[in-house]
Amino acid sequence: MSIFSKQTLPEFKNHLKDGLNDLGIKVSEFQADLMAIHAKELMAWNKKINLTAIKDPLQIVEKHFIDSMAAGFCLGNEHSIIDMGSGGGFPGIPIKIMKPSLKVVLIDSSRKKVNFLKHVIRTLQLTDIDAIHSRVEDLHENELYKNKFDAVISRAFTELSGFLQLAFPLLNKEGTIYAMKGKHADREIKPAMLRKFDLKMNHYQLPFEKSDRYVIRLSVKR
Repeated sequence: MSIFSKQTLPEFKNHLKDGLNDLGIKVSEFQADLMAIHAKELMAWNKKINLTAIKDPLQIVEKHFIDSMAAGFCLGNEHSIIDMGSGGGFPGIPIKIMKPSLKVVLIDSSRKKVNFLKHVIRTLQLTDIDAIHSRVEDLHENELYKNKFDAVISRAFTELSGFLQLAFPLLNKEGTIYAMKGKHADREIKPAMLRKFDLKMNHYQLPFEKSDRYVIRLSVKR
């Protein structure tokens, strides 16, 4: 049975709201509706292409949507952001729903996943957001993307040092890198990073399974 039947749609939205409320994050009915549509499309397309290994709807709420929005809550006052290796749209699309004025670019090297992302963007009627089929390295010398963004974010795209190398050419002079990591986040921090970047770690727990999550925030030292 689809979680988006008349009986189960309220369960999805209530689980989302309850989890976010535990984290001190408020979500409107409209925002919850958009996330429910995203989740419905994710589950439908996942039958054809590999977008997520998680099949349980309520785990999708927590591990994809709540996790993305909690990370988005760690952002500063950026106006533009790239989500690197966006996959099923996480964290970029929930962050866009939460921060409608933010300009968002989603990047993925899988054309099928980018087709899904474009479909979701159209379905949700989101503006100032695009999905790009590309390897990140191929954007480094593209004038549309080089040094153009206030922030780059990624969830478990690659280990931290590799992520920094890929993200840095896309940042403007005031830009910030946000890396979403699990409980062993500190193991990826190297002394060389601390010489070049100011580092801050934001910690939160997923509200139901209580697993630890970290957002590592890195900004270039002035």
